[in-house]
Amino acid sequence: MDKTASPPIYQTGHAMSADGTQIGYRQLGNGPSLILVHGGMQASQNFMKLGEYLADSFTVYIVDRRGRGMSGPFGNNYSLVKDCEDVKAIADKTNTNNIFGLSSGGVISLQTTLLFPDSILKIAIYEPPFLLRDIIKGNFFIERFDREIFREEIADAFITVTKGLQISPLFKFLPRFLLTPLFRLMFKKEEVITDENDVPIKSLVPTFHFDYKIVTETVGTLENYKVTNAEVLLLGGSKSPDYLLNGLKKLASILPNAKKVIFKGLDHMGPDNSGKPELIAQELKKFFS
Repeated sequence: MDKTASPPIYQTGHAMSADGTQIGYRQLGNGPSLILVHGGMQASQNFMKLGEYLADSFTVYIVDRRGRGMSGPFGNNYSLVKDCEDVKAIADKTNTNNIFGLSSGGVISLQTTLLFPDSILKIAIYEPPFLLRDIIKGNFFIERFDREIFREEIADAFITVTKGLQISPLFKFLPRFLLTPLFRLMFKKEEVITDENDVPIKSLVPTFHFDYKIVTETVGTLENYKVTNAEVLLLGGSKSPDYLLNGLKKLASILPNAKKVIFKGLDHMGPDNSGKPELIAQELKKFFS
């Protein structure tokens, strides 16, 4: 860590989940409370720009999901319910009724409203991959990913996931022999972090195994969400894969109290630091205010 780095613009805290696991979070801003739940191969650091854009209107709590950063391990019998209990623990501690989730974080957010209907009033979710099965039929990328993680070929595993999920056209068309050295170099550079709570991407890649697990738990369960009481904002980017946008359409037809907004020119990483979080923040302010 760079000891000369400026101090972080946030405070840290934690809540204790139902199974005794500590769940850490970053806190910034002032106003009504809002929880942000990151997606796969991410940690709370990936939502810092989004948090800063929201901080003038909300007290923002950016979760480190279990197995990452300031939070405890995945533990035995890990499941989607565990992640929902983690969010519930933070919601209870911070007296928060509003949640935003990206990708698998959106799956967790929506499931939390089903398991704890009295706790969550409003949620916004950006491209939860409920229709992941549309691309995994006959696609064995998760098996390859697990083998590469076992062999500690982290850059290769990262490429396997991004190609398998079809998130970026760049990954779809560029060959591995070009991508692998590029990401090995990127991971090497990211080993030097400037914030003690940041997690290098090399450490986050293996956690995708658990994101895949909780998303596959939801296969065939979309109709369950028709009893959701929470007000829901469905968000997506026009450049995202069809299976993600089709998932939003399906949810819009099922959820009793939902509206949908598609951001022109954005992709799956729109809310991330590397995307256009300022645009996402504008829509979240309108919805949660």
